[in-house]
Amino acid sequence: MLLLCWRDTGHPQGGGSETYLQRIGALLAESGIAVTLRTARYAGAPRREVVDGVEISRGGGRHTVYIRAGLAMVAARLRLGPLGRVRPDVVIDSQNGLPFLARLAFGRRVVVLVHHCHRDQWPVAGRVLGRFGWFVESRLSPRLHRSNQYVTVSLPSARDLTCLGVDATRVAVVRNGLDEAPPATLLGERSTSPRVVVLSRLVPHKQIEDALEAIAVVRTRIPDAHLDVIGGGWWQDRLVQRTGQLGISDAVTFHGHVDDATKHALLQRSWVHVLPSRKEGWGLAVIEAAQHGVPTLGYRSSGGLTDSVIDGVTGVLVDGRDELSDSLERLLTDRVLREELGAKAAARSREFSWAQSAAAMHSVLESVHVGGRVSGVV
Repeated sequence: MLLLCWRDTGHPQGGGSETYLQRIGALLAESGIAVTLRTARYAGAPRREVVDGVEISRGGGRHTVYIRAGLAMVAARLRLGPLGRVRPDVVIDSQNGLPFLARLAFGRRVVVLVHHCHRDQWPVAGRVLGRFGWFVESRLSPRLHRSNQYVTVSLPSARDLTCLGVDATRVAVVRNGLDEAPPATLLGERSTSPRVVVLSRLVPHKQIEDALEAIAVVRTRIPDAHLDVIGGGWWQDRLVQRTGQLGISDAVTFHGHVDDATKHALLQRSWVHVLPSRKEGWGLAVIEAAQHGVPTLGYRSSGGLTDSVIDGVTGVLVDGRDELSDSLERLLTDRVLREELGAKAAARSREFSWAQSAAAMHSVLESVHVGGRVSGVV
């Protein structure tokens, strides 16, 4: 099996979509499948290494990764280049806005993996590149892959794909799995003062500014409310600057990239998890917070959160910034509601595992290998 993704989990900007691919790839490798991941290089990364049984081949940067991977796939057909020894039965082409166009090299053996559509994110790339990217994603890719299997991670993302013209009978939903939290972190004490957490990459479309503004509003009525921001990204300096402008520098801690134990320890101390993203395919952070009995507050319009958060049961979904602030205040002041949502979130988190996700993906790949197609939640 050949996996194509613009980043891997070691990349400084790697996130949930990269975790999804590599965790499933690692479990498939454990089952005896030869798995190769082709991705971009970054500072300090070797061209080749094996991680959790997955052979990683790196080449190209943020934009050239697609060109270099394309050349490597063509060369592989001639048994040359960095992928010359790879003989994939199935290829997973991760379309993070742009596909790798593996269809041109491997035909119907290609499965197109889409976490979510990027209509709302493309403007950040600039006017020209944004229009080009959206044309590729919304017009060229659906036409090119009209006979290929698609996989996505949530029902809202599946509906978005059908709106772009993808045949619903070729869209399978394989939801995210979940790594178990370190047992010691589950025994930690909840903070005695109101603690809000954001677990996210720090990039524009995650809209962390909305969480900062919500804390600024809430602090006028709950003076000891504090926000922990877990994660890093190129937008962090802007967020730190915005924190100063709002006058809440003493109420916000930017933790940056942290190890797994630290992440879960911070989640365990939290009262509410806020995910104000403009667009989410699923929202892995939702289920990670849920393990600790922490409900999520986010936007209904993000798409994927309407699948990962059961509104009014495991968290709260709202329709704008004012509602975000009002709902955050309510959750911080209503202990009974908060703990009820958190308990149900924790119960639901036990429904997810990477082993289950890998088994679902394996069944899709087996079907593609024999010429079949799969649809619906697997």
